[in-house]
Amino acid sequence: MKKRLIIFAVIITLAFPSCKKEWKPGTPLAKEKVKIGVVHITDPFSESSGYAYAHQIGIEEMKNEFGLADSQILYKIHIDDSDPVNIESAHRELIDKGVNLIFSTSWGYMDICEKLALEFPSVVFAHATGHKHNNTNFTNYFGRVYQARYLSGIAAGMKTKTDRIGFVAAWGTENSEVTGGINAFARGVEKVNPRAKIYVKVTHSWFDPMGEAAAGRALIAAGCDVIAQHCDTPIPQIEAERAGVWGIGYNTDMSADAPDAVITSILWHWGAYYTALVKNVIDGTFTTSPWFGSLKDGVVDIAPLNKSIISKDWEMQVLGILEEERRHIESGDFDVFSGIMETNDGRSIGRDKENLPDDEIRNGIDWYYHNVVLQ
Repeated sequence: MKKRLIIFAVIITLAFPSCKKEWKPGTPLAKEKVKIGVVHITDPFSESSGYAYAHQIGIEEMKNEFGLADSQILYKIHIDDSDPVNIESAHRELIDKGVNLIFSTSWGYMDICEKLALEFPSVVFAHATGHKHNNTNFTNYFGRVYQARYLSGIAAGMKTKTDRIGFVAAWGTENSEVTGGINAFARGVEKVNPRAKIYVKVTHSWFDPMGEAAAGRALIAAGCDVIAQHCDTPIPQIEAERAGVWGIGYNTDMSADAPDAVITSILWHWGAYYTALVKNVIDGTFTTSPWFGSLKDGVVDIAPLNKSIISKDWEMQVLGILEEERRHIESGDFDVFSGIMETNDGRSIGRDKENLPDDEIRNGIDWYYHNVVLQ
């Protein structure tokens, strides 16, 4: 009889190998069972500024908030977001190691996340900067970085003496994130200095140290005395410092990289999102609704003005304008892309007394503002 019971148990196990119940996103998950994968485009552990480093600071904040163990967070670094084979391999390796939540931090990872989300319904895929999601386990997240771009444009517009401001851009008008940021920056410049022009040099890569250096030098040679950027490394700021001009950093406070050049930087505080999402996963309230944070949420901001390289009078003048414009944005009275805007090719965008809709800001800005010049 005992042998028969054992044989029966074996038969049942073989016949029903998938009886183990998998966790379903949107239902509670015990904190000790949370296992997170993070995919980075560079190595944030060897960096002290830039895009991946800013994300990693946010991951650490989330980890500390919940008291997660080191073993609960796994990483894939140096995952080129233009290499789909490597991208898919990195994500699959994390899934094979048992992660149930993946933060996929670069634009080019989006399509792989979409594909794998269908194959692995018990894994949450959260993709940064993109626009795709599903109704079960695939979401996207970003922030209204254009609001901070606008504020930084005010500082740049008040600092330039040549009325020529350079901008090192990862992508051209095919990417709404970059182009929208340039336009928001340009509107901030115009607010205080309608004479100034923004000269854009495109590298065609999020991460291209040599290309970023070359673009920065070319803009400086063209007479630009402030260098802003939307790319991953602080190299444009370092080039600005070498040339004795000013800079506007991005992702982290790049005054640490170029202390004699950087006036301020656009900042990402990704921890605001990472903490909120993990909390939702744990308490069972996770949804795939895209997240689009703001100045008011604290996910984006600008760094304090670099007092070591500016005069007190200039600082107080700029701060007064920045504080007033911040209030307008945070109150909802003004959201940068408001009203009718003229493009640099003679078109009119937007409607009087209306803001561009979020979807257009995230996915539909394929034009440059009228004071932008493509180099």
